[in-house]
Amino acid sequence: MNITIRRFTEKDIPLKVKWINTPEINRYLHYDLPLEEERTRKWFESASKLENRRDFIIEADDVPCGLIGLLNIDKKNLKAELYLALGETKFMKKGISSAAVSLLLKYGFGELELEKIYLYTETANIGAQRLFEKMRFRKEGVLESDLFYSGRWVDRCIYSAFRKDYVIEG
Repeated sequence: MNITIRRFTEKDIPLKVKWINTPEINRYLHYDLPLEEERTRKWFESASKLENRRDFIIEADDVPCGLIGLLNIDKKNLKAELYLALGETKFMKKGISSAAVSLLLKYGFGELELEKIYLYTETANIGAQRLFEKMRFRKEGVLESDLFYSGRWVDRCIYSAFRKDYVIEG
């Protein structure tokens, strides 16, 4: 399977809305649900002008299957926050997330010349933690009661990957 990432475009809005509104997908995401196309279109119009984020679509053999990107790109401190949501359940557990994260690390450490890429995951999201540990992200700690979402406090882990630990190939 050929895995690629490409910039998120306006035509991807219906896919994002569909994926984020799917219960199997949004279990560990912290969106204000349900996501609506009009609100997402307004988000896209403002987000696409921002210099501190990059949003991508994951494709498997040219079929869109998820979202990945970098938020809070900090050019002074050379770091950014990674997010990932595989949107099609039929593509789960096929190595697509790992391949997409590898491509995003190459982009972040290579093109953007970042030194650190970090992410947050709920402590209950063991699958994500396994994925990121397999990909050499380091668990830096647990943030207790870090978010209040859906009437409950959420504990989150913070993981980081460092440029020095990766070989960036052309």
